[in-house]
Amino acid sequence: MQVRNGIPVSPGVVVGPALVLGTENFRIPQKYVRRDAVEAELARFRSALEQVCSEIESNEVLVADKLGTEYAAIFSAHLQMARDPRMLGEVEHLIRERSYAPEYAVSRFLRQHAEQMQNLGDKYLAERALDIFDLEKRLLGCLLGESREELSSLTAPVVILAHDLTPSETAQLNTEFVLGFATEVGGHTSHTAILAGALGIPAVVGLGRCLASISGSETVILDGDHGQVLIDPDEGSIANFRTSEAHNLKIHERLLSLEDLQAETPDGERIHIYGNIEFPTEVEQCVKRGAEGVGLYRTEFLYLGGRVEPSEDDHYQAYCRVIEACGDRPVVIRTMDIGADKIPQRLQERFDETHNPMLGLRSIRLSLQSTPVFKIQLRALLRAAVKGNVRIMFPLVATLLEFRQAKMILMDVMEDLEDEGIEYKHDIPVGMMVEVPSAVMLVEEFAQEVDFFSIGTNDLIQYTLACDRSDPSVASLYRAGDPAILRLIRMVLTAAKKHNRPVTVCGQMSSDVRFVPLLLGLGLRHLSATPHSIPRLKEVVRHVSILDAERIADHACSFDLARDVEHYLLGELGRLCPDLVV
Repeated sequence: MQVRNGIPVSPGVVVGPALVLGTENFRIPQKYVRRDAVEAELARFRSALEQVCSEIESNEVLVADKLGTEYAAIFSAHLQMARDPRMLGEVEHLIRERSYAPEYAVSRFLRQHAEQMQNLGDKYLAERALDIFDLEKRLLGCLLGESREELSSLTAPVVILAHDLTPSETAQLNTEFVLGFATEVGGHTSHTAILAGALGIPAVVGLGRCLASISGSETVILDGDHGQVLIDPDEGSIANFRTSEAHNLKIHERLLSLEDLQAETPDGERIHIYGNIEFPTEVEQCVKRGAEGVGLYRTEFLYLGGRVEPSEDDHYQAYCRVIEACGDRPVVIRTMDIGADKIPQRLQERFDETHNPMLGLRSIRLSLQSTPVFKIQLRALLRAAVKGNVRIMFPLVATLLEFRQAKMILMDVMEDLEDEGIEYKHDIPVGMMVEVPSAVMLVEEFAQEVDFFSIGTNDLIQYTLACDRSDPSVASLYRAGDPAILRLIRMVLTAAKKHNRPVTVCGQMSSDVRFVPLLLGLGLRHLSATPHSIPRLKEVVRHVSILDAERIADHACSFDLARDVEHYLLGELGRLCPDLVV
């Protein structure tokens, strides 16, 4: 059994066969074959091997003719590897003695051999591991008839293991068959992680290099609560999983009973909980889980999905679907937050020279430099807003000038719609995300111009602590419980209360039940979280009084280190809601 530790980004524990996504996305269809089929499978392996050797010989001749024998020697080495008696003997042994399918036997042997070479510490030998992967690819191509497993065409449940998944790939995962996923890279609040939470798919990221030793079809336990991936788990681990699964199911069933109840503290304070969504289809889950509306509607999917710019009607139809599903519940729509790790393919060249995308052209900055595109979105927003309780929110505002410029463009769009005789919402509330320290420093001034604030803790933590949220090498520094973050949140809440401006926390921090008592104690009364976390948030709210929350917040703010804050909050959560501490 292998145990890999990473960063938990979407809760849940699942077990299933591994689907390893490499460059070619080959899928190992089965791990074992019937005993009476062993000889036929051995013949199939030998046939594939001969075909691969024939292809390598042809390439060797072709390259020798075109480039000379020096370059042809590359394929000569490949051929020598393919005809290595050790490989032939080991693979045939796995098929004959352990009834492994040829695909699984080939992949297992070659990947283990490649990993050994990569771990020798010799750069030259590590590069030769690529030759082994090339041979594996060739053999699997012959054995599988060049078939490749596409994420969109799964027909059986799997746990996906990949080097990385892009936000668009994650968005296309079929939740009927994808039990969970784990990646070698990624951070706690990358947008792939956010999507996993939104889709309710258990996920672990930042495992580090590990795919070379995994063939595919191995049984995998993925623990999205603790950030662990167990490959080929022993019987005891599987038994523990089954016990935990039964326990979690009971808790889940109990939490479902909270979905129709208000989030109200024992001393009668009403707390408003909304849902974060990425796609219109998620609004149904928000309503079902008991959300009072949508506190953050990310609109980037409209830009990331296609090869052409979304039209005004594309925007309008998407917004109407959410607004109509929410009825009179509030819907906060954030304007496009493109850039950083969310770049449409058609705009890739524009960002290729960006040295640090997190500090480059993104979010409101991009909107202000792309006025025609920005206006298309605002037109659709204002038109759709007449159908419900809609609010507009600008992302990553760092200066008063940026907010004022965005507001002026909004006013221009209103004038255009007025001139055209098109119905729109005239008195739409306009707010901003608080995601950078400069916005907190100027919160008194902003409070006199905005209708509401929403604290985006994901970026606020990143920019305050100077650590890239998608870089696993600094994941330990990215801490929501850092005293600096708590002070910034308190500053925003204090200024907002003075000017009677509502504040919502909509980052990953608001979905983490440990922080609920702290946030309530600091004065927060609005939370926006991933749909699946809403019942858990209600559970905490209904077990903590405001007086108790204020005590917890005061004590938490007295610590100097993030780890002490988070350890204390976990202990308090265990006292209030023991079932939620896993």
